Amino acid sequence: METLQRMANRGSISTGFDIDNSVKLEPDNSESIQRSHSDIGTPTDQKLVTISFWIKRTELLASGDHKIFEGVAGANKTWISWNNDRIKFKSDFSNPQNLITTRLFRDTAAWYHICIAMDTSQGTAANRVKIYINGVQETAFDTETYPNQNNNSYFFESSMSHYIGGASGGGAGYWADFYLIDGQQKAATDFGEFDEDSGIWKPKAYSGTFGDEGYHIDFGDSSALGADVSGNSNNFGTLTNVAAADQATDTPTNNFCTLNPLSYDVPYTASEGNTKWSKSDTTYGMASGTHYVGAGKWYWEVKATDFNTYSSCRFGIIDAAKPTVDAGEHGYEDPSLAATNPEILAMSGAPNAWYMNSNSTITNNGALSSVDYTFNEGDILAIALDMDNGGFWFGNSRYEGIANGSFWVAPGGTTTSGSVATTDPTNGNYALVGNGGGTNSGTPNFNGGTITGGSLLTAGFTLVTPLIGAYHSNTTVTLEVNFGGFTSYAEDGGYSDANGYGNFAYAVPSGFYSLCSKNIAEFGGSG
Repeated sequence: METLQRMANRGSISTGFDIDNSVKLEPDNSESIQRSHSDIGTPTDQKLVTISFWIKRTELLASGDHKIFEGVAGANKTWISWNNDRIKFKSDFSNPQNLITTRLFRDTAAWYHICIAMDTSQGTAANRVKIYINGVQETAFDTETYPNQNNNSYFFESSMSHYIGGASGGGAGYWADFYLIDGQQKAATDFGEFDEDSGIWKPKAYSGTFGDEGYHIDFGDSSALGADVSGNSNNFGTLTNVAAADQATDTPTNNFCTLNPLSYDVPYTASEGNTKWSKSDTTYGMASGTHYVGAGKWYWEVKATDFNTYSSCRFGIIDAAKPTVDAGEHGYEDPSLAATNPEILAMSGAPNAWYMNSNSTITNNGALSSVDYTFNEGDILAIALDMDNGGFWFGNSRYEGIANGSFWVAPGGTTTSGSVATTDPTNGNYALVGNGGGTNSGTPNFNGGTITGGSLLTAGFTLVTPLIGAYHSNTTVTLEVNFGGFTSYAEDGGYSDANGYGNFAYAVPSGFYSLCSKNIAEFGGSG
């Protein structure tokens, strides 16, 4: 069942019900959404309450409590938290509950559904608090203390305020479809269901009542992210360090790629919902994505936010056959790409030079040095990947007005002349690697090793995910990636793919799509 739960949270099946938005929160900025105690009235029943929400972790934080949801009344609190990668539910009032699961929850690519349902009038202690994760009730706990019979739930004490994300900022991630049901002990099946064909847990619309102090926060209004849509108007009116830009389209019904902090033992800092990457040591550092694709055509963007003095940045793909990258690796396959050893393919470069290997050469009927191509701090870089035909393109948003708003680098051309230089992935021609289903004259040559037939597929790349990285020298390097579900950098393009998914600074090439679970399910990849 654990495998099925993990798959379900990745949103890889049709649900028949869509959650459109989530909110990104993280402790770095002490971000939280508050319903003040002055707005909370008398509950329907102090002994019965149900909390249900979906959450996607983006950072595995240090030991201790990292709050997901918290009620605070002076010095006393009731909270749900990540506790050493376990789920913890505790109050510090008199005769409280303290439950910490045995199971760990460390998947940063997954959406977890958490449902905690209380009825303290129950005679059997274990029935007073029920914790469900992805539709399955937890029965194994490292710590297992239930409240006394007929205790309050401790969610509606005098002067208590409610905080999504914790009063001081807690666990980092995305929150979606947040419910509090006042006066009822619900089951997880009121909020989700197992898919008939796969047995996978998926969300569904809630059709019950809410009680006087119940609410449903769907994060659908970017101008009022704490708005209650239950009809009760029990709004979360105080947003601390949370703005409209923190709304995301990464949800349990359409799970977008982010960076994966579990991939590498390399010192870097992930923030902004795992879309912002920084490092400040003097080693090579890499970060890869959470979603792998083996088919289809894909598009994403990376902003070179801050690089100042540095040796190089890297942007490209890594194959699933290579699960880790050491700190000393440069981010390209050296000496050659071969079907027997598919690992990494990444553009590398400084502002005045681009290359794909250690001797700075790439040829495909012409040398890359013949392309007058630079990038500056603050540029948004465009990447297109065709896993149907094995093509790979790279572009820069600064070259506006050319090829869908981006200049796509191609061997043998210049920024000012030649059809090669002004091509883009739409027509499939003149990819940096492969022919993209179009025409390239020449076989790519990387540091003396060729890709037979000029294709990523013939080179042995079968299941890949995006890769970014950099080498630092005397300053911090910061890269911000946009896979379509959320980005921390401001952009005004508003472009989506042909299915309406994603929000990009520049037009998505025709036939290419953002890396999200609905697109992956449609176009034959594997997330």
